[in-house]
Amino acid sequence: AFRLPRSAFRLPRSAFRVLPSAFRVLLSAFCLLLFLSACAPTPQAAPSPIVTRAADAATATPAATSVPVSTLGVEAESLRGVTVMAWHPWFGVEASLFETQAADFNAANEWGITVLTAGQSNYAELFNNVTASLAAPDKPNLVIGLPEQALFWDERAGVADLSPYVNDPVWGMSADEIADFPPVFWEQDQAGERRLGMPAERTTRMMFYNQTWARELGFSAPPATAEEFRKQACAANASFRANADLADDAFGGWLVDTDPMTAMSWMLAFDGGPLEGEGYRFHTPANNAAFRFVKTLSEAGCAFQLTETNPTDFATRRATDFATRRALFVTGGLEDLAAQSRAFLTLPSADEWTLIPFPGTGGETMAVYGSSFIVMPSTDAGQLATWLFVRWMLSTENQARWVQTTGMFPLRASTLNLVADYAAAHPQWVEAVKLLPRAQGTPPLASWRQIRPVLGDGFDFMFRGNEQAMVILAQMDTAVQDLMK
Repeated sequence: AFRLPRSAFRLPRSAFRVLPSAFRVLLSAFCLLLFLSACAPTPQAAPSPIVTRAADAATATPAATSVPVSTLGVEAESLRGVTVMAWHPWFGVEASLFETQAADFNAANEWGITVLTAGQSNYAELFNNVTASLAAPDKPNLVIGLPEQALFWDERAGVADLSPYVNDPVWGMSADEIADFPPVFWEQDQAGERRLGMPAERTTRMMFYNQTWARELGFSAPPATAEEFRKQACAANASFRANADLADDAFGGWLVDTDPMTAMSWMLAFDGGPLEGEGYRFHTPANNAAFRFVKTLSEAGCAFQLTETNPTDFATRRATDFATRRALFVTGGLEDLAAQSRAFLTLPSADEWTLIPFPGTGGETMAVYGSSFIVMPSTDAGQLATWLFVRWMLSTENQARWVQTTGMFPLRASTLNLVADYAAAHPQWVEAVKLLPRAQGTPPLASWRQIRPVLGDGFDFMFRGNEQAMVILAQMDTAVQDLMK
């Protein structure tokens, strides 16, 4: 049976909720702009995110009553010479871009703030190193970590509340700037009245779908329901069974991956999820329907697994199998789009492919997740200097650079004004952006960092064993209870 070791971590009393979709109209307008911007005049660049100092504002505004007054109690002069140490989990293009942007900030900011960066290899190493540093005098000023990690550190008084900085009349953000962030991103860092971070990077997990091959199999549109998905996956598998080669009879349908966010996406597609009320519960009718669906898909030969267990080997094989028509469907994140595009170009293949949400019974949705800028407690000047760098990183121009380099979601709607060329060259990315108004976040609980592996392990065990879906889900609930003791 599937079991995880016990842990002495207690679940906070907090509830996961579906995030609002009031952002739908604004984001839909910007999605339309992606296709119309080539005919439109170049949009005026957004104002610089560096806010005018109070002294300068006083000069420009003769009426004393209209001069903004900061509530933070820090003079601009005290920022000069402040050093901000930023720890991040990135490597490759993300690390390179972040280090370049930090250097650009150092050269351009008017206060003489210096940002130093230090890579921590990955999120696990970063979490351990930050946790160990909480009581140390040389802890970082800024951490790019996951929201659930921030919640854990906040329980140990290790996170500065950013609400006073966001709302400050001088150093903060305007109401329009705040409204520029999709609610699903903005609310992931909110813990009651406290703001534990600002979004740094967001991605999602979606289905990659070969449209050209599907049309040849007789399907004119992507599957919108679980039953339509089953028909297309099984038809792809049947095309392999029809040939004389018995060795490839497993191929054709959905290439299974057991990433925890893949499992969560299937649950959301069936109107389920990892939480019920104020705690975790996997063994529910909706989750059982989701797990049972993919289990029976596998048993019917319409979904198959790879033998590669190394993440790098699996990612390479997944991209190759999708490009060579061994799988009609594969699952991946925005971070996988570049490798998948290269696989098609290498063949070369002229097949058209796109991204679609996980089909089920609960309507179109997707789970978004990723890292946040988390400010650690320090001096008043140190915290303000750190906030100013975070705010600068979230400017429309810097976000455009991040999108164009990494392929991740734009964190602000106004960024789409500046990435029309990128969108035109990456239609799969556009399909993911279109779904942002329907997106949901991950559980806003510190314990999610421990429960997420339970979800992935249970999903994997279901495919590799003979247990029924409901049994696996019940065992997952037992594992969660053990972890919460």
